[in-house]
Amino acid sequence: MSNQRLLLTEEQRSLVGTVRSLAKDKDFRGNSIKYLDGTYPWDNLNALAKIGVLGMSIPEEYGGSNLPVFDTALIMEEVAKHCYCTAMALMGMVGVQVRVISTYAPESMKRDILPKVVSGEAHLAVCMTEPHAGTDVPNYKTNTVIKGDRAVVNGVKTLISRANEAQWFVVFTRINGTPGREGIGCVLVNRNTPGFEVTARYHTMGGEYLAEIQFNNCEVPVENVVLREGGFKKLLSAFNTQRCLNPSVSLGLAEAAFEEAIGYVRERTIRGHAVAEFQGIQWKLAEMYRDIEAGRSLLYRACLTANPFPDPHDAAIAKIFVNEMAIRVATEALQVHGGYGFCDDYPISRIYRGVRYGTLGGGATEALKDLVGKKLVADFDPVDGFLSMGTF
Repeated sequence: MSNQRLLLTEEQRSLVGTVRSLAKDKDFRGNSIKYLDGTYPWDNLNALAKIGVLGMSIPEEYGGSNLPVFDTALIMEEVAKHCYCTAMALMGMVGVQVRVISTYAPESMKRDILPKVVSGEAHLAVCMTEPHAGTDVPNYKTNTVIKGDRAVVNGVKTLISRANEAQWFVVFTRINGTPGREGIGCVLVNRNTPGFEVTARYHTMGGEYLAEIQFNNCEVPVENVVLREGGFKKLLSAFNTQRCLNPSVSLGLAEAAFEEAIGYVRERTIRGHAVAEFQGIQWKLAEMYRDIEAGRSLLYRACLTANPFPDPHDAAIAKIFVNEMAIRVATEALQVHGGYGFCDDYPISRIYRGVRYGTLGGGATEALKDLVGKKLVADFDPVDGFLSMGTF
């Protein structure tokens, strides 16, 4: 699209082009139907590993390419255009979990885990949500007690992605029972740790599985406690990366829905005329394109604030808009397909299923609107204002 040509460097365009060629060569979009039953896209991830994509968030000394958040989001966007389930699996290799490890874990753990992520040998998962607390992190009940050179984890996490595939779990946990947000830290737990158990699995409308995990007296070395009490702000700073990668998936899905809509209305005829010739359809397409480009601008701006993590309010605004925009675009794209849009054999049906995830993961839309609204009220200057400067 035109603003991409103005904004992206030659290296970024080449990187996106390489991923696009791979996705087309392996027919990610055409094969995506086989992941609706929860099958994990191992083949696609292995192919992405071979061109270095799984290591794009990992520092070079551990075998990665250490790409900026913006470049990572560009790749996530391109992968999502071709397959939602592959994009969600990829987020586990480049999102908050790998950034927590590469930023805060001890050197020995970095050298053990990160090269395996680059090669695709080790998959990661982040454990945040609990049965009675999602975005309400300060009220998490999972607790880790430090006993000398060991740490013992107890608690329940739910709606966890890649629970059956991941080797390492980045667990947001209370430390030593310290109450409130000040007590939140982070511990790394290997799936082979005694007391680790996947106790329930939930098949999603997007295709992938989410799971409930119990930690029953999981004893790990104290070095696995990568953030102790007071780590809450650091964890949320790292999580702001997720609030850019999540909407990059939504943006890619919106683009895919838009492409499917144009392709369909150009071929579909009514009374001897292509549906694309009707003004009502052209208006729908114009509105879809307008919304995609507006979302792209907000998201790219948020990504470019990363140093090393994105600005929390720019990321929140981008996520809110792009998530909701993608639902609108996918809905309209399905509508122009008529009854065929309701059939799983058509890509738009699968795109529509996947796009619904965005507003739920990485911080629910309502919670982010609350965050942004409070910031706007607190920072507004009644004399100079600030909206004309485009900052929040």
